[in-house]
Amino acid sequence: MSRLLFTFAVMLLSVACVSAQELKCTVTINASQVQTSDQSIFKEMKTSIEQFINTRKWTNDVFKTHEKINCNFLITITKMPSIGSFEASVQVQSARPVFNTNYPSLLFNFADRDWEFEYIESMQLEYNDNTYMSNLTSMLALYAYVILGLDYDSFSELGGTPYFQRALNVVQNAQQAGRPGWQSLGSNRSRYWLVENLNNPQLTDLRKAIYSYHRLGLDTFDKDPNKSRTVILKGLRDIKKLRDINPNAILIISFFDAKGKELANIFSDGNIQLRREAYDIITTIDPSNRSTYEKIIQN
Repeated sequence: MSRLLFTFAVMLLSVACVSAQELKCTVTINASQVQTSDQSIFKEMKTSIEQFINTRKWTNDVFKTHEKINCNFLITITKMPSIGSFEASVQVQSARPVFNTNYPSLLFNFADRDWEFEYIESMQLEYNDNTYMSNLTSMLALYAYVILGLDYDSFSELGGTPYFQRALNVVQNAQQAGRPGWQSLGSNRSRYWLVENLNNPQLTDLRKAIYSYHRLGLDTFDKDPNKSRTVILKGLRDIKKLRDINPNAILIISFFDAKGKELANIFSDGNIQLRREAYDIITTIDPSNRSTYEKIIQN
């Protein structure tokens, strides 16, 4: 093979490798609460985290460029106890396209308030599914698998199971470190309980509702809005049954954190009886955001 052909082949391979990755993640780091003379560390941290998430192959499937999952990590550094040691909170979001539209539907919206990790300049982020290597890469891997699992669940019923199992493996490996967020003790809004819920057979119907909501509801909304609303309402009924049994399940709370405004828009039109039932169910499950849902019954 000539040098030119060889170079061209390498270029094609490189493009193929890049397009094969699954996630398209944007990281924002807010370090305004930290007093340090070297703010460049946070710029490097942002780049390093983005590269770790975006260039790693997380599945065995091949994703085309337009199929990549859009996600965001908003990391707020709250403390720097020592050089290279950080305490932070993070808001993790991911979105899914709706068929035949340009509309991205927010699929995951989760606040993790117990991040502790180490990062120093030029640090290589290393990760292995089979062992705990660092708190930072374990946290990033966990959310990568959760994002993937929810996306797969939204396209095929319970399709995300393998990725939620991998997320559970991350939790189990990380528990040996004794760091916050990995244990069952403490707040139910932890990454431990999020992953527990995603793997809990008692909450399987919520995952099924995620599929019907997106694939049978949103993806067909442009053809038959009323039928889509009926499908989504059935899923809400199922979620309410789960909530009656598991009132503190973080997965249910997280669902409405992602879907609240969207649900208000979906049910702001259509059959009034259906809208009133939706309003009653949604405000029972998510009463703190009642004002968001008032538009459902205003017209």
